[in-house]
Amino acid sequence: MGKYALLGDFLRRQRALEVTVTFDEIERITGAKLPPKAQHHRAWWSNNRSNDVMTKVWLAAGFRTEQVDVKARRLVFRRVRKPGAGESLPLPVSPRAAAKPGERHPLFGALKGLVRIPPGVDITEPADPEWADRLDADDRRF
Repeated sequence: MGKYALLGDFLRRQRALEVTVTFDEIERITGAKLPPKAQHHRAWWSNNRSNDVMTKVWLAAGFRTEQVDVKARRLVFRRVRKPGAGESLPLPVSPRAAAKPGERHPLFGALKGLVRIPPGVDITEPADPEWADRLDADDRRF
């Protein structure tokens, strides 16, 4: 069993699509200290297979790293493939599932990190105010 195999086992047991962990939690899971580069260089956490042995472990478990924050010493593992034989998929959240009183809906934040709006962009402003006029003109040709 490799030095980081326990991390792969841990990730395979997770039911969520995203797993947020701290560097300390990874060290507890693996029973080994992270290398100094992992603690100070964001690039160490890249998803390049030739990067490090541990990279191959999380990729083989079906996860990629995201939102690596070396200052806060945490990162997110995101599931990118279906689990292999003997593994289970996370249970889907029903859109009709009601939140308990005083709690947020289970889907709250599901799209976090998927859409980025550049500073200074007003998403309520029409992208092209003349667009509707052009569509109307096209309709009149038929």
